[in-house]
Amino acid sequence: MNHAQLTALGRALRLLGEHGEALTADTPDARLHEVKADLKRALDLLDESVATSAPATRCPEHPNGPVDKDAPDLCLLCETRRRTARRTAVADTYARPRTPAESPDRTQSRYGLSADRPQPQQRWLPEVWNGQSWQLCGTPRRDRQEAERYLSAERRAPRSGMAYRLVHEFTDYEVLRVWGTPVRVDIEPMGNL
Repeated sequence: MNHAQLTALGRALRLLGEHGEALTADTPDARLHEVKADLKRALDLLDESVATSAPATRCPEHPNGPVDKDAPDLCLLCETRRRTARRTAVADTYARPRTPAESPDRTQSRYGLSADRPQPQQRWLPEVWNGQSWQLCGTPRRDRQEAERYLSAERRAPRSGMAYRLVHEFTDYEVLRVWGTPVRVDIEPMGNL
């Protein structure tokens, strides 16, 4: 609906409201014909401004979806989802894991089986002390020398941090080396006075 249609429709509806307030038991027929003409004009304006078809369901997700008369919101798609959930809960047919004897023979995946995959790979995490805690200051590296070169470049930068550290990640975290002294800094000025 564009602005002109909105304005015209609003004006027509306000006029109908005024007609409604003025109606009494002894309103003349000429006045009722005028109300009827204004009502037709408002309906015509409404027909011009409506661009889409009326929603077939009361479902906000699928307003023009297929209709199911038995569903509370008349939406077949949502009712199918609800029926499946009820049937699964009642019949207790949740999927159960297959035993190795039941599992069909599958072709070999090019990514390998999950049991064949190695443990998480090791990474080196460069971190900087921000005055309150350690935070990651660069992307995690797979090569330790590269991570140390990155941290040495960060320490030489014009706005370097108070302290840096290199953390080794391999199923657990281990601090390998710390540069500088991390001092807790109060974030409030004037010492929170």
